[in-house]
Amino acid sequence: MAVFVALGAFLMTLAGGWTAQRVTDRRHLVLGLAGGLMLGVVGLDLLPEALRAAGEEIHGVPAALLLFVAGFLLAHLVERLLAVRQAAHGGEEHNGRTPEVGLTAAAAMVGHSAMDGVAIGAAFQVGGGMGVAVALAVIAHDFADGFNTYTITSLYGNARRRAQLMLLADALAPVVGAACTTFVTIPEAVLGGYLGLFGGALLYLAAAEILPEAHHEHPARSTVLCTIAGAAFIWLVVGVAE
Repeated sequence: MAVFVALGAFLMTLAGGWTAQRVTDRRHLVLGLAGGLMLGVVGLDLLPEALRAAGEEIHGVPAALLLFVAGFLLAHLVERLLAVRQAAHGGEEHNGRTPEVGLTAAAAMVGHSAMDGVAIGAAFQVGGGMGVAVALAVIAHDFADGFNTYTITSLYGNARRRAQLMLLADALAPVVGAACTTFVTIPEAVLGGYLGLFGGALLYLAAAEILPEAHHEHPARSTVLCTIAGAAFIWLVVGVAE
């Protein structure tokens, strides 16, 4: 049952990526919306869940928040190291950005989507009603996941085919994650820690890369409105899921 329900997440992820591909002539609006969606996912979905699942304190600070900061710093460090390596070897760059950073970020999105599938499977182990509630929440925000996966991959100069392959991997991930719950159960604290780490990395990409790029060539109010709309959409999804 969990795997069947996860197919809905598969379709919604593909729909999000397809939407991102079709609005390339309004790239600044796409990036503004993606930044808002990512901000909403981090602040309204990932971080609260991480604090709930891994909220024990380490030296006075919740472990989830420590991992959140670590994820932010790790994303910054990875980007800098890859940029330096590319510059030293005369590698490919796209507007000062290295394609590997986009692939790394997209791979993290795929990992997150796999955890979404695990969440669906675990919820169905608790009960059918719980499983349906969690599945609806996952399916609703997987549109944003697909949109962001394609946008992030292509933003860093990766070819369209690479972006499409990462989108497909992101769409398949919830199905694979749900299937894995038949054999394995991930401890809640571990899952919470991962969400905190991933949230920090995602926030870095939104605040330091995607939103500045959105306003670089088109500093328009419409871009800001798209960012606000993206965050508001995730708020709506989270509220409906609750």
